[in-house]
Amino acid sequence: MSYGLLRGKKGIITGALDDKSIAWHVALRAHEEGAQLLLTNAPVALRLGQPKALSQQLNAPLIPADLTQISDIEKLYEEALRHFGGPVDFVLHSVGMSPNVRKGKAYAELDYEFYFKTLDVSAVSFHKMLQVGRQKGAFARGGSIVALSYIAAQRVFPKYGDMTDAKALLESIARMFGYFLGKELGVRVNIVSQSPTPTTAGTGIAGFQAMYDYANKMSPLGNASAAACADFIVALFSDLTRAVTMQTLYHDGGFSAMGIAEELLQ
Repeated sequence: MSYGLLRGKKGIITGALDDKSIAWHVALRAHEEGAQLLLTNAPVALRLGQPKALSQQLNAPLIPADLTQISDIEKLYEEALRHFGGPVDFVLHSVGMSPNVRKGKAYAELDYEFYFKTLDVSAVSFHKMLQVGRQKGAFARGGSIVALSYIAAQRVFPKYGDMTDAKALLESIARMFGYFLGKELGVRVNIVSQSPTPTTAGTGIAGFQAMYDYANKMSPLGNASAAACADFIVALFSDLTRAVTMQTLYHDGGFSAMGIAEELLQ
């Protein structure tokens, strides 16, 4: 059901790889709620994923951009300003990758070159997007920016490796930039910390199914789906949440508030 929450709004969605990804669902819901979109993904994702199909479905431009590269981000915002004829009302940062996790390297035995890549792709890219967007005048007054995280930023999940550090940094960036963008433009910057979700990236983590099953049993409402997460993010993009900023918001079926569940004791 559409409520017209984003009618007349324009935004950028990053990281929609395929129909398992949260960003893909966010793009669909934002379009359904009346938004005009511009999609972006890394060049390698354009070759391996399905973003071109989503671009055609939503009649949204698809701009290749490596979000670790300032020049690519500058071109992305220039294209968005040109396409929309002005600044954007919302941005979704949905980008993350760890070479250490992919290579099965334990947290206590990290390859530091891989580690720096993890931080750059998964967190520093968010800072770069915010910094360049601010410099370019790409954010509309009263807009909303959201990035995706996981509770491993706050608690120990050994198999999540160096992504735990990246997500913690991501959340800190949201708080810091939320202050500056809020004071200057009334722009909100928030984090959504989502349940384990069987995305293409998520299922690549060792022990993912066990993490998923554990969280599902622990959470009173069960794990939140990608589609439900998209609904929540659309609400954050909308004017209904115009006083919410600098927050890490747990969209996890209640997992983050639990100590132990009776089902697990049994």
